[in-house]
Amino acid sequence: QVQLVESGGGLVQPGGSLRLSCAASGRISSINTMAWYRQTPGKERELVAGITSGGTTDYADSVKGRFTISRDNAKNTVYLQMNSLKPEDTAVYYCNARVVVIFTRFDNDYWGQGTQVTVSS
Repeated sequence: QVQLVESGGGLVQPGGSLRLSCAASGRISSINTMAWYRQTPGKERELVAGITSGGTTDYADSVKGRFTISRDNAKNTVYLQMNSLKPEDTAVYYCNARVVVIFTRFDNDYWGQGTQVTVSS
């Protein structure tokens, strides 16, 4: 019913920048919270940043001051601008959205396919 497609991952040197995008499509009535998570082998998936439909944001302490989450509600798209990247940021990044499907009243979780971000010299 709803698909989230991610793009923008890749290889970057320490101190560099990347911009991730995630576009939602399908039978969407509205989207509440959108967020980015990341996961590395042997670790649980962790919340990196989240943003409400009204624009309120939340960040993991490890990325505050370096990452910025934003959204374009007209395009059903969420972005993650990542600056001053560190090797510790290397992970698979997953987009998440709580979506209200048309003709329903409660939202459900949907996930993107994941995109690899590698920070290395």
